[in-house]
Amino acid sequence: MMGLMVSEETRTESRTTMQPDIPGPPEQAGRTLRETSPARAWTTRLVILGIVLSALNLRPAITSLGALLEEVRDGLGMSGSVAGLLTSVPPLCFAVFGVMAPRLARRFGPGAVVCAGMAAIATGLLIRPYAGGTVGFLAGSALALMGIAVSNVLMPVIVKRWFPDRVGSMTGLYSMALALGTSAAAAVTVPMTEALDGSWQYGLAAWAALAAAAVLPWIPLVRDRGAAPSGRSDRSGPSDRSDGRQRHARDEAPALRITRSRTAWALAVFFGLQATAAYITMGWMAQIFRDAGVAASTAGLLLAVTMVMGVPLAFVIPRLATRLPHQGPIALALGACGLAGYAGLYFAPAAGAWLWALLLGVSNCAFPLALTMVGMRARTGAGVAQLSAFAQSTGYLISIPGPLLVGVLYQHSGGWGLPIALMAALMIPQMAVGVLAGRNRTVEEEAAAR
Repeated sequence: MMGLMVSEETRTESRTTMQPDIPGPPEQAGRTLRETSPARAWTTRLVILGIVLSALNLRPAITSLGALLEEVRDGLGMSGSVAGLLTSVPPLCFAVFGVMAPRLARRFGPGAVVCAGMAAIATGLLIRPYAGGTVGFLAGSALALMGIAVSNVLMPVIVKRWFPDRVGSMTGLYSMALALGTSAAAAVTVPMTEALDGSWQYGLAAWAALAAAAVLPWIPLVRDRGAAPSGRSDRSGPSDRSDGRQRHARDEAPALRITRSRTAWALAVFFGLQATAAYITMGWMAQIFRDAGVAASTAGLLLAVTMVMGVPLAFVIPRLATRLPHQGPIALALGACGLAGYAGLYFAPAAGAWLWALLLGVSNCAFPLALTMVGMRARTGAGVAQLSAFAQSTGYLISIPGPLLVGVLYQHSGGWGLPIALMAALMIPQMAVGVLAGRNRTVEEEAAAR
């Protein structure tokens, strides 16, 4: 019910935004609308293109490395524990740099920050294979992950501001593109590396080209400092200016005491636990299959299958979530698939490899569910920005030990039994906090009540 109310409320605001009252004779108003509508439509299409291309680049830096982790370890002389540290770098960077995103967006505008983020991804992916040694590889990875971190946080904000009446569908499109980029990197990296003389450096650096392409749509939006996407004419009258001031005041409202909200904490923990599962999967699943006797190319395809499951489901789940008053049942269903997938990896990793990959792919769709709940659990764009930064930064901090601990357990136990048991155990609290985060309430209500 809350989702429907918010949708109706945002539809009304969107109509008000897209159809401003223009002073003067009717024919002058008609001319002004005809002059500004094409510009608005062009800018909206550009934003959609930017969202899709950016989403495609938010995971290849990680899954391409997962597909070639054994080659990178051999090439750089890494131990299992150091490789586990490498798989923990993404959530660490997301936590550290993600918290800066709202402040950067207020100063420079979200379009400029995402544009810079895509440039950082391209630069980091290009230099990290050739930086020399483990330290240089980590530094190049950190630069790319910094760009991913700020874009992660700002994508829900951009969706909420530009498409307030289509949060579910646009989040689904963004999540679907993210899943497509994730799975493509997992599937293509190994064959592409073989085609490039077997050099893992070439195989990893090639993804910089996709990130460079994602810079282009944001360049015209660099000067956008957060004004409403209405294409209002500077010739607007007093009523338009008053309405604009009211919206600006609403967007610049005092910061919420977000830590007073139980829903914000539940969403942060849910985000952290699903990120733990996702980064363990992206960093280690291909190695699990390879150690079980699966060929390297097939292991890469299995990881790609896990990631590609997010393409259709990432579009369906947000739309379904916005139509339900409580998103807890979705979190429970996804968690059950994860438990079944981990049980399969434990007892018969090679025999049922394709089925386990499918089940874990469904479970990993907790990410688009978390993004959708970020948009639903706050009333305003400013609230979404603050909740997104809090949930993602806190969540990624929570997720840091997981991949590292898996690497340590794997090295010292000599097998995958203990790491897989850890993954399954973490799924239980993820399901519990998913139910709490899915309750029909907003962080503004909870912060004001405490």
